[in-house]
Amino acid sequence: MTSHLIGLIGSGVGPSLSPALHEREADHHGLRYLYRIIDITPLGLDAAAAGGLVRTARRLGYTGLNITHPCKQTVIEHLDELSPDAATLGAVNTVTFDGERAIGHNTDWTGFARSFTRGLPDAATRRIVQLGAGGAGAAVGHALLTLGAEQIVLADALPARAESLATELERRFGSGRARAVPLGELAGLLGGVDGLVNATPTGMAAYPGTPVPAELLHPGLWVADVVYRPLETELLRRARRLGCRTLDGGGMVVFQAAHSLRLFTGVEPDTERMLAHLADLVAV
Repeated sequence: MTSHLIGLIGSGVGPSLSPALHEREADHHGLRYLYRIIDITPLGLDAAAAGGLVRTARRLGYTGLNITHPCKQTVIEHLDELSPDAATLGAVNTVTFDGERAIGHNTDWTGFARSFTRGLPDAATRRIVQLGAGGAGAAVGHALLTLGAEQIVLADALPARAESLATELERRFGSGRARAVPLGELAGLLGGVDGLVNATPTGMAAYPGTPVPAELLHPGLWVADVVYRPLETELLRRARRLGCRTLDGGGMVVFQAAHSLRLFTGVEPDTERMLAHLADLVAV
């Protein structure tokens, strides 16, 4: 029987549910499947170390890797090939190995798109504020515009990164579809948009808090978060109290995990079963 050794490279990923999600679904397919965490923070490493970790994993016989914050973009220069999606987005969250070659993929954007259409199927998308323009932000922005959003307003702690992503999204989707604004302008924007998406790590167990002041939220806003650990972030909790429609990061992590598992093994995962796995795991 073929065995699979998978890893997750990122910072603060100790609480990740990806190992259990992958292993439970693999068990249903009769696979020998072991998923391990590679947390760069306790190792004293930074995002630039991702390339060396990928090379080491390949030499150690890993089948593949998932890549998360803050390595989704820094890992690219160390890969031999990119899938069309990864090349388009400039971000990688999955690496497969083909002999000596490391190939980068992006399953984040399809994961978010499937989660959004499932969880907020009739949400207005005329104008959306998106917080975060890193690897996850690139995937979310691409997904929202692919789904038909008229305009995305991007804000990031690194203004140049927001400007760069806005330029790239406009090149891909057309003039006026994306623009960048300083974080300080959010207070004047959120009253006149349909939705807010958090594509930053703020809200994760390792990065507690809200990415925007809670007083800027209002009931006419839908709020989505890519963070799934915890599933109910402080941002979503505050939004629900106000009566906002919300979307947690659970669907995105399940759908992107299913896509990654398919790339690693060739089997077709059951996403409804994986959603049930997630519900069990977060209830513990």
